[in-house]
Amino acid sequence: MKIVIETPKYSFSKYRKTEEGYERTFFSPIPTIFNYGFIEGTTGPDGMEEDVIVLGPRLPRGSTLEREGFDGIVKFLDNSIRDDKRLVYISGFCSPTILAFYFRLYALFKIFLYACRERKITKCRFEGITLDRLN
Repeated sequence: MKIVIETPKYSFSKYRKTEEGYERTFFSPIPTIFNYGFIEGTTGPDGMEEDVIVLGPRLPRGSTLEREGFDGIVKFLDNSIRDDKRLVYISGFCSPTILAFYFRLYALFKIFLYACRERKITKCRFEGITLDRLN
């Protein structure tokens, strides 16, 4: 499967690929601690491509990876819709505790973002990490 990176590691801005290029969807108060992208040609429960978190060195926006499988799943609820993120490990430090902390903060931020932007209260929640191939 082909993975496309939309948001490079350490970025404060979250991007989404469009036909015109990459569009910034929001500015985060915390930088991403991983590369964030999607699996080309898939559709998740939220109607967008399935999300992927790539742990390893910073990868440029638009770069691609070919993978056979995943190393785990980050279970997440976004806007009251299941929005799990597939987990891919390339190299380097990997701490499920730090990832969990990040996603708990991220969920709180998303609740605030929906309240401010769309004037609605919705459920955003980190629900755990399942590691298949990481030690």
